[in-house]
Amino acid sequence: MSEHLTPLHEAIDALDAAWAGAGSAQGLSRSQLIAANDAVGVLRRRLDALHAEIAAGIAHESRPELGAGSLAKEQGFRSTAGLIAATGGGTTGDAARLVKVGEATAPRANLLGEALPAKYPAVQAALARGDVSAPAAAAIITLLDRVGIKIGAARVGEAEALLVERAPGLSMDDVRKLVTRAEAWLDPDGVAPREETRGARALTMFERDGMLHITAKLDIAAGAPVKTAIQEYVSAAFRSRAHAVAPDAPDADRRSVPMIQADALSEICAHALGCHNDDLPLAGATVIVRVDLNDLESGSGYATIDGMDSPVSITSCRRLAASGGVIPWVLGGDGEILDWGRERRLFTRAQRRALAARDGGCAMCGIDPQLTRAHHIRWWHRDAGPTDLDNAVLLCESCHHRIHDNGWDIRIDGEGAAGRVWLIPPPHVDAQQRPRLGGWARYDIAA
Repeated sequence: MSEHLTPLHEAIDALDAAWAGAGSAQGLSRSQLIAANDAVGVLRRRLDALHAEIAAGIAHESRPELGAGSLAKEQGFRSTAGLIAATGGGTTGDAARLVKVGEATAPRANLLGEALPAKYPAVQAALARGDVSAPAAAAIITLLDRVGIKIGAARVGEAEALLVERAPGLSMDDVRKLVTRAEAWLDPDGVAPREETRGARALTMFERDGMLHITAKLDIAAGAPVKTAIQEYVSAAFRSRAHAVAPDAPDADRRSVPMIQADALSEICAHALGCHNDDLPLAGATVIVRVDLNDLESGSGYATIDGMDSPVSITSCRRLAASGGVIPWVLGGDGEILDWGRERRLFTRAQRRALAARDGGCAMCGIDPQLTRAHHIRWWHRDAGPTDLDNAVLLCESCHHRIHDNGWDIRIDGEGAAGRVWLIPPPHVDAQQRPRLGGWARYDIAA
């Protein structure tokens, strides 16, 4: 067996051990299912690394200067991506990204034939260990290539190490969020030019079949209050539904989320026209903008908006700050009490804002703050837990039940809104109970 394939065989052995002779997945216990899923994940990522390496080799043997002698053309394909996509069953776009990963992580040589390290050695090592997938590596490499000329080699190396450290354990959706935040951190001056597409914003309306059809495309700053208001309306509708006396009654609210969102837009606009509907359930809706005070004062840097993946420029941040319903993330400055001890059970609006600033939404799954509630970590009745920020966490209903039902623990490092949330899995999930960073800090590349 080639030593180069040893990591792959180790992953296969781990999968074989997890399977433990079962005839099918239906015969596996819960612990075996988790072990098998983990083993498959490692195996897939190590296969990704091997496939990227092979793709780079095929690309080298299919370079344009070879003409008709190109490996891809010999096999009947116009390009390397076409050959790889056909044999792997994927898209040519996926194949092209695989080639890009392979070339960026392959050993190199200078003009004298002397060996050089890979362009991105940290990504190469993470791929080989099975820590990151090829799509995650492609997202990181694409970012580093894009900002490399602006920030220089030293900063690229720093960013590469940080991204490789943060990416393991994240879904591809979360890796994209991480990369988006990282780009603003690495190139804050580039946020404003990227916002120039604001001129492409549009909203179209037309009537057909007795219905009004609305299609909208908004920049992040303009879209934030729209998204926040509609989500708060949906959240209020679900809270009302949960407290209904007879949810199975003929007149019970059975609207789907898209239907409630449509109703939200209609009622919000109706309120704006007459501005007399005091029953509109939007009292708690707030757009939270995170920005460094020095950046805000100097006019440089960037800001982020909770519930939105893309950063905004300082100019957009200042425009938002001039609007109602927008607050800075440093809270309690108006003398609002953020720690109540045992004097009261329910968290105040000021405390919820502070928690939204710290957690950015559900500390476990990341859903937006409007869809969460503040919960005591040490329970109010059972543990005599205080109603303080250091004993509070934002959780959606699903994650709240999941944490309590499955034995997860939560730890807060730091004080108040500057703290960080750590999720401690139970032994049956992770025998070593290694803490997992939760909340907004997961995507904060500078944290």
